[in-house]
Amino acid sequence: MQRVILTGFEPFGEDKLNPALEIITDLSKEQLPGCELLTIKLPVVFGKAIEILEQAIAKAKPALILSIGQAGGRNTIAVEKIGININDARIADNEGNKPKDELIVKDGPAAYFTTIDCRRTVTAITRAGIPAILSYSASTYVCNNLIYGTLHYITTYQLPSKYGFLHVPYLPEQVAKKEKALPSMSLAMMKKAVKIALEVNL
Repeated sequence: MQRVILTGFEPFGEDKLNPALEIITDLSKEQLPGCELLTIKLPVVFGKAIEILEQAIAKAKPALILSIGQAGGRNTIAVEKIGININDARIADNEGNKPKDELIVKDGPAAYFTTIDCRRTVTAITRAGIPAILSYSASTYVCNNLIYGTLHYITTYQLPSKYGFLHVPYLPEQVAKKEKALPSMSLAMMKKAVKIALEVNL
């Protein structure tokens, strides 16, 4: 039985829902084979999300950490390959922070690669009939902040934990309220993709 941390963000911006949070809430009620699952709701706040996850990693010592974030406007599951050392917010986070061209870690490397098997994860998800891509940009908002910060922590302390990040589209009910022609994906399909990602990387 391997210990896994699964994180999802709270709603942010104008959205009252975040599919990432809905996914981890549902999966927390399921028994996943070979997996002791710890789910964590993270704030959409620069720096704070990293701190909460670091504390959880130190306590739980997981084999795998998988984070999930919303990427409204994307039409596929995006398996993120890289986190870059920059905070540059288009909108304020949930505490009003709106950094511009700020380093996440002063004197830190320009980027870190996620340590799950990204390509194999994409292949497994698409074989299940779910749209998925390998992504080389998690943007420069709180999701990227979490990716870079978590990988910096894991690298600095030479931890054996693997770390990955999935971006997911809007839910249909979110798009229905926006009155725009935006892509969406069902919660059931997103949950299946996350389960596949866990299976592939454990």
